[in-house]
Amino acid sequence: MEREVRYCTTEDGVRIAYCVEGEGPALLVCSNLVESFSVDYLNPWLESFYRELGKARTTVRYDPRGVGLSQRDAEDLTVDGLARDLEAVVDAADIPRVSLLALGAGAARAILYATQHADRLASLVVLDGLARTQDVMSEEALRALAELMRTNWRLGAQALTARVTTAEAEDGTVEMYRRSVTGEFVSTFILAGIGTDVTPLLSSVTTPALITHHIEHNVLPFALAQRMATAIQGAILVPLQSPSPEEYLAVAVPPIDSFLTKHGGATTISVATNRPGLRTVLFTDLVGHTEMMSRLGDKRGRQVLREHERITREVLKAHGGAEVKTMGDGFMASFGSVTRAVECAVALQKSIDERNRGVGAEQPPNDAQKSDEVPAVAQPLQTPVEPITVRVGLNAGEPIEEEDLFGATVIVASRIAAKAEGGEILVAVTVRGLCSGKGFLFSDRGGFVPKGFEEPVRVYEVNWRSV
Repeated sequence: MEREVRYCTTEDGVRIAYCVEGEGPALLVCSNLVESFSVDYLNPWLESFYRELGKARTTVRYDPRGVGLSQRDAEDLTVDGLARDLEAVVDAADIPRVSLLALGAGAARAILYATQHADRLASLVVLDGLARTQDVMSEEALRALAELMRTNWRLGAQALTARVTTAEAEDGTVEMYRRSVTGEFVSTFILAGIGTDVTPLLSSVTTPALITHHIEHNVLPFALAQRMATAIQGAILVPLQSPSPEEYLAVAVPPIDSFLTKHGGATTISVATNRPGLRTVLFTDLVGHTEMMSRLGDKRGRQVLREHERITREVLKAHGGAEVKTMGDGFMASFGSVTRAVECAVALQKSIDERNRGVGAEQPPNDAQKSDEVPAVAQPLQTPVEPITVRVGLNAGEPIEEEDLFGATVIVASRIAAKAEGGEILVAVTVRGLCSGKGFLFSDRGGFVPKGFEEPVRVYEVNWRSV
């Protein structure tokens, strides 16, 4: 099933992106640090971990404030602010009772939520959890780490990753962090977390709890898990040992799955409720339009434009795209499905390619066919008079929807289309992430800073000839 992204608003007005997948008892995930669910594919071990746990469950994932697809300019990054994100997602997804799975630093907000909303919680699972920030690093060391993140994000991401993952997964996890947040944000995030301590709340957790922890964890001592399990009444402690780096997360699946099967509750939620605010915006542009009109003249140039419009509208209709507007030499369209949008872009380039090779194209009627005696009948075109070349750009986000679409999502989609060469399809990293596992082939084209924006956008080319 395609991953659908939805949005909700926290009590303090922050927009939070989340997704709901699968069927069965509800499990909500509190991620470790600042990774977005939209780029799971960069860490296959993490992606496999969530996939295995989600086989018999409705899994709810979300991006905390400031991360990934959620609102980036949120100010309150304290544990209280982060807990409000969690609260908003549970309310928006309409889950009467949910199980929480908290990883690493996500444990603090999950524990806070568990003490504030025990009636909404079926069970709590903590994997390699951290309840007090300074159990890991001193305030001085945390401030130094924050400065590194701010001044050298690439090196900072490597330092951060080395502390939370195995060496074999380091490259993918570094890239996952760098695409989810900026170094400036991570610096602010670290500073806001100094002094976080929910250990006094542990004794107030009344829900069934499982504490799992890797004995050989290179940053979080196993003693932290022991203290957490001792403080939570009735908690179960399961030590984890991974025989190989590849099984580091896999070994956690059986005990967590068994516990959730027993304590996960029977509450299910429908993936059809709360339809997502996320849309995929597609821009097309006819390459060399001005030069073509000058060379062919208005009459012949307009014939080519009409053919381009016909092909584009037929492909949009076939793939469920909504034409927002046409700009003469291009189109802007909107899709509720990320996959259908990319499929449409692929189909458009293939249709243009077939037309240019004479497959299914039409020859304009000649002068004899235009007479009253001879009906005008389009004839197969073996060698098109004028080739058509189109570039396509896509972005996914939450545009402002009125009679038209507005906002940053739309502007970035337009800028991405302008970066493409003729015959290319370029997509934003969000589109690439949401299409993971759908059979498309992508090539990394690097990042660029769109005009009018401060943060770079990473783009990928869709290899449509291989689809």
